[in-house]
Amino acid sequence: MPEDQEASVGLFKKYLANNKIFKNREVLRHSYRPQILPHRRPQIDQVASILAPALKNETPSNIVIYGKTGTGKTACVRYVGTELENASGHMGTVCRVVHLNCEVIDTQYRVLAQISKSIIGTDELASDKARVHIPMTGWPTDQVYQELKNQLEANGGVLIIILDEIDKLVKKSGDETLYNLTRINTDLKRSKVSVIGISNDLSFKDFLDPRVLSSLSEEELVFPPYNAPQLCDILAQRAESAFVDGALEEGVIPLCAALAAQEHGDARRALDLFRVSGELADRGESEKVTESHVKMAQAKIETDSMIECISTLPTQSKVVLYSMLLLDQMGQSIFTSGEVSRIYKEIAPAIELDVLTHRRITDLISELNMLGVINTRVVSRGRYGRTKEMWFDANTTKIWNVILSDQRLSSQGLAQMDIDWVKTLFR
Repeated sequence: MPEDQEASVGLFKKYLANNKIFKNREVLRHSYRPQILPHRRPQIDQVASILAPALKNETPSNIVIYGKTGTGKTACVRYVGTELENASGHMGTVCRVVHLNCEVIDTQYRVLAQISKSIIGTDELASDKARVHIPMTGWPTDQVYQELKNQLEANGGVLIIILDEIDKLVKKSGDETLYNLTRINTDLKRSKVSVIGISNDLSFKDFLDPRVLSSLSEEELVFPPYNAPQLCDILAQRAESAFVDGALEEGVIPLCAALAAQEHGDARRALDLFRVSGELADRGESEKVTESHVKMAQAKIETDSMIECISTLPTQSKVVLYSMLLLDQMGQSIFTSGEVSRIYKEIAPAIELDVLTHRRITDLISELNMLGVINTRVVSRGRYGRTKEMWFDANTTKIWNVILSDQRLSSQGLAQMDIDWVKTLFR
């Protein structure tokens, strides 16, 4: 082995050699699909019973599925879809399932084109007529819609379209896509289409035309959050494949489950906590994953999600937040909206930003509070009225670094507006 190659391997040698913790950490990823989904048998049976007519070449009812993040909606629907395709193969019928993530595929054109692409990709026996590829851009939408109908008719059978995060599609592009998909069966003779919408947001129905809503919501299912004992079972099932025998202290699974149950019963949160706990133990070359690793993992996940949240804030919100950071750096642990506004109104023109009104600044402060970046409270100042006080819960160093990593702000000299500069404003 060449010397430079050996040196590179040597850098990772101790990490590759340490197999005390993980057997297969991929089992703890959201993308992993277990053969058994604990505590979701009633929901699986409900979805299966609604889709069963497809095996007789009949049109299943459309379904809308609601539930908070991490309640198993997508996993259950994907599982039933796979079983449906397998059963149709044994029974000699044609059932296809197409899964679309509407957070990414969020326009009518892209939805129709992706459905077409999936049909062609899964049907090896498709006729030449059904193999016309719809480009991802460039055609009139009515031509795309017509071509999709031609492909469906040429192939026959039943198509189940799963629109995951359907609320994102509706809010971005309106309900025209759903209107066309829920009425496509009236134009088909040899083929049938059923739509399954999955959403975390019950209010998205407010954006739908009543006719679309009645067609789409022929069946509605709600997935309840998991409780702590159920999350324990989910983690215990994954632990068998993910961790080396004896690598977990007894209290690790119950603690991960309890912490995630506080976060609305989110199984994804529980799995992230479980995986990161193991990774921290692995990197520290520990013999076992302990409860202290879980607590460290919780702090790390909360910090990481906070940083991601701050990095995507609009420029004006970042400048308001930076004004607070300057006050905090002065040693002023609690500050008022008036003080924040005063600093902001000095910073904004200096970096060529439009200066917002005090009311708008207060709105941005409220948004930062809702995101959990800061804490706020309204206090009475007697005859001087009421004011909003705020403070940081977490260490502000990482928040400071995220703000200054924004090139739009750092290039305009935001970093030069330091503590000494702030003190001159309060003399």
